[in-house]
Formats: sequence, C-alpha cells, structure tokens
Amino acid sequence: MISFFECRSGNLIAVGTTSELFKNEIDKLMLVIPAGSRQITPELIEKNIGISKDYNNFELTKALSTGNVARTARIIGYFTANPKNNPFVLIVSTLFYYFSKILLYHSLQDKSRENAGREMGIPPFAVDEYAQAARIFTVSKTCRVISWLRAYDLKAKGYSTASEADLLKELIFRITH
Repeated sequence: MISFFECRSGNLIAVGTTSELFKNEIDKLMLVIPAGSRQITPELIEKNIGISKDYNNFELTKALSTGNVARTARIIGYFTANPKNNPFVLIVSTLFYYFSKILLYHSLQDKSRENAGREMGIPPFAVDEYAQAARIFTVSKTCRVISWLRAYDLKAKGYSTASEADLLKELIFRITH
C-alpha cells in the first residue's frame, strides 16, 4: 500500500509504502517547520523529502490526461535528470495503475462521478481526470499503452541494453504520439 499526503494545493503525493514511512516523513517535516508555524508546505516537502510538487508521477498522469505533450516532456526531463528520486519501476507501475483505471472507466455503463468512483476505487472528485484521459486514450490506445508498459518494464529488467532514461523517453514518446 502506498501512503499519500494531500498538499495545500490539493495534489496528492506518494511518500512511501507503509504508514510507518509516512509517519517518519511527517516527523521529519515537523522538525524543520519554521517556529510558530504548523503548516507543511509543498516547498518544505520538496526541500526535505525530495518530492517535487511540479514534477511527480501525479503531475505526469495529469499532463497525459490533458494531452499536454510539452508538460509531459518537461516532467520526463526532470525524471531522467533525477533518476534516484524517480525510479523507472515506480513510474511504470504508476502508469500501469493509471491506464488500468482508464480502461476500467471505458468499460463502465454508468459513468457518473459517484458510480465511477465507487467502481474504480477512487474518490469521486478524481473521476474527472480519468474521464478526460478516456477522451484522449481510446480503448484500443489504452490497451496498446498497457502492452507497451509491460514491454518496457521487461526491457528495464535486462531485456535491453538501453538506459532507463532512454527507455522512459521512448515509452513516453510512444504514449503521447
């Protein structure tokens, strides 16, 4: 299970795989909050934990869902420049989860926010992003993307001599074009 933290901006950021890790990260932030303040800002998180509010997997999926190729390219540029903070395997698993949800959205008869949220296991407010993505990624394109994700995951695990940065750039190019 991945733990999430909702920033002041309303963005969700992943901070780890257990509630203990989440607690540890919050404890770290509590130590660096300016005196007299109890507010954890996105800037504090980025500076002290290393998670960027502008360049993370959630911003990547948002850019993909709107067809914003330029923004997607900037995020991928940041990811490839900071591979330690943005491991390929985490990006691919996030994208697989995301595109699986798009495919599930396509299959729903009742696409109302409430029903789609319940069926997809997400909050109703998050359905709008998937609905937008479903307009860009048809069922056949979504299936192709899922197939590419599997193939690039295998390439990264030793079935290719290309670097993870090159694999990521190539994968995202295929997804966006």
